Amino acid sequence: MTPSMLISPPFGGARAPVLARNTVASSQPLATQAGIEALQNGGNAVDAALATAITLTVVEPTMNGLGGDGFALIWDGKKLHGLNASGKAPAAWTPDYFSGKSAMDLIGWNTVTVPGVVVGWLELSRKFGKLPFAQLFKRAINYAENGFPVSPVIARQWREAIPILKNQPGFADNFLLDGKAPAAGQIWRHRAQAKTLKEIAATETASFYKGPLAQGMVDFAQSTGGCFTMQDFADYTTEWVEPLAFDYGDYTLHEIPPNGSGIAAQIALGILEAANVKQYPANSAQRIHLQVEAMRMAFADAYAYVSDASTMKVAPSALLDRDYLASRAALIDHGKAGTYGPGDPHSGGTVYLCAADQSGMMISYIQSNFKGFGSGVVAPSGIAFHNRGMSFSLQEGHPNQVSPGKRPFHTIIPAFLTKGNKPAMAFGVMGGNMQPQGHIQFVMRFVDEYLNPQACSDAPRWRIDDVGKLTVEAAMPASVVEGLRNLGHDVAVMPANSLDFGSAQAIAMISEESDSAFIAGSDHRRDGLAAGF
Repeated sequence: MTPSMLISPPFGGARAPVLARNTVASSQPLATQAGIEALQNGGNAVDAALATAITLTVVEPTMNGLGGDGFALIWDGKKLHGLNASGKAPAAWTPDYFSGKSAMDLIGWNTVTVPGVVVGWLELSRKFGKLPFAQLFKRAINYAENGFPVSPVIARQWREAIPILKNQPGFADNFLLDGKAPAAGQIWRHRAQAKTLKEIAATETASFYKGPLAQGMVDFAQSTGGCFTMQDFADYTTEWVEPLAFDYGDYTLHEIPPNGSGIAAQIALGILEAANVKQYPANSAQRIHLQVEAMRMAFADAYAYVSDASTMKVAPSALLDRDYLASRAALIDHGKAGTYGPGDPHSGGTVYLCAADQSGMMISYIQSNFKGFGSGVVAPSGIAFHNRGMSFSLQEGHPNQVSPGKRPFHTIIPAFLTKGNKPAMAFGVMGGNMQPQGHIQFVMRFVDEYLNPQACSDAPRWRIDDVGKLTVEAAMPASVVEGLRNLGHDVAVMPANSLDFGSAQAIAMISEESDSAFIAGSDHRRDGLAAGF
């Protein structure tokens, strides 16, 4: 890290970066403090991340829950490891099961795959953790049982979800008070979830996949329109994966391989290098123009080719081939916006958090119920199910076509930067398809502009939204917006309180692993907190 990284640039952010030997950054202060407590009790970075993640299912239910999925990238002091704890389709989900539909549902039981996040916690704890697994649940159980004041952004997201999800099985019973969402500052308790957390902890997740909790979820599904069986839960497994590495400048960006969409960020960065993006000044319309064009190309390839690894028809290495990326870059008009389909490579509602400790261990972790509360379906046990299954394709022959036991295309992606085979930064930018877009913006701010994590987060963002329209934050300079429009982009400037541009958390190493210290940042766009000691 260069000394200039310790100075925040004038992006208007009110938060200073946090410098400490042990640190946690998450999207909710109570969860961050749970992670800090784990570190102070003798735990390591993985223990801290898990305590934070488990607490987030209680204090930020609008974005994640016990019925969600997770991914992790872990630097153990010598090597980077990847964990895929995303869900698999139930056995009933054959293409014929969805006959007559043109697309997957957006909410409800037919969007729910077997949740992977819970056993993902156990896998991480057993492989890397120091503290007893049950100890990691202490704060989450306390908040679920005794209550906590709801934070402002979460209260807003809760309120906005009600019209969409209020009629889904179990939602009103679990997440409404007299038909309303809790207001900011109002005490919220979820005693059913507290009981479930205790059982997960006591049985080390066995009850969730093979015992009473699994049976309760299956019975609830069978009585309210779902198709889960006990075998679906018993058959579920996580997967340890080799992180996908791609060089950008002197750094290497690591992402979870498909079924994750992190490869889209790597594709975009490769196109940008080939297009010589650094010839244009930082924060200029011309540089953002190239970023947007590269991201459109990357999305076209990701949506066409990325799926469960077992059904990929194009190898990730083909999508990241430098010659292929150069051929894609050659299609970009530096003076005009364009539209792009997928290339022809040679065949051969989310929470993010990170933690680091003074031994040099770092973890980049993400878990999600996908769109807000997810499917809207909530079991009597307080388990809120995600809607990740909506990301499957119903197109015959598509690599991401739905089928039993298959993992769908996933937008949630933790990220990790190394430099010279040493850790540099654990980071992520949660928020649907904002995530790979956020990754390239974050990487370029850090690598090319030498900004610290908080400054990288504070910088105004752009986004290609879910329907393909280019949107920018209200803080984007008017001259840049005008420049983008002159280049042919149809740009929408979003309101200052927009939540469309994701939420970043990041921790970068500022000294050698043998004497580790870190600098952390937490996104001002949410209720989050970076803390350390």
